[in-house]
Amino acid sequence: MEKIDWIKDLVRAEKQMEDSGLVELQTAFDPQRILAYDSLQFLLKIKGEIVDSISAFNELKNSPVGRIKIYGIAKTHADFMLFRNGYKMIFSIRGPGQIGVRLNFIGSGFLPSPNQSAAASNETQNIIDEHIIEAIWGAFGEVLWTFKGQPLKIEYLVRHFLSIFVKESSK
Repeated sequence: MEKIDWIKDLVRAEKQMEDSGLVELQTAFDPQRILAYDSLQFLLKIKGEIVDSISAFNELKNSPVGRIKIYGIAKTHADFMLFRNGYKMIFSIRGPGQIGVRLNFIGSGFLPSPNQSAAASNETQNIIDEHIIEAIWGAFGEVLWTFKGQPLKIEYLVRHFLSIFVKESSK
């Protein structure tokens, strides 16, 4: 949380205690609210790093063809989507403490061609299953972000997913 937000929560909890006469020790520490807030902040950090990386990628391309576009999507102001050559990669908050990343291929048509099997149609619709980035509680109420139980760093996360996106969308 922002440096002053947790202090505001302490002041509110103390005021509530003074007004009601009841002592509630957990009022200032609401885990769901903290996870929801940190999820939003973490996704905004990821978005900022991706925007910087995409800007560099697009500037280094010799032609405007194949540039990556980024769009906001409706769920929260932090959710976003990368788009290029019929491929989209979506980053969205799945719930407090969970961020999902998935890559989809829109394709030239939404209906499979007569010669295309159902399995091939499903392959082109979902290239990668959704990956979930999860928060865990660290010491002293710190929120730590992990992928498959391993701690992560944003710059490596961005490099990984952007590399996959560029590779898949260049086909």
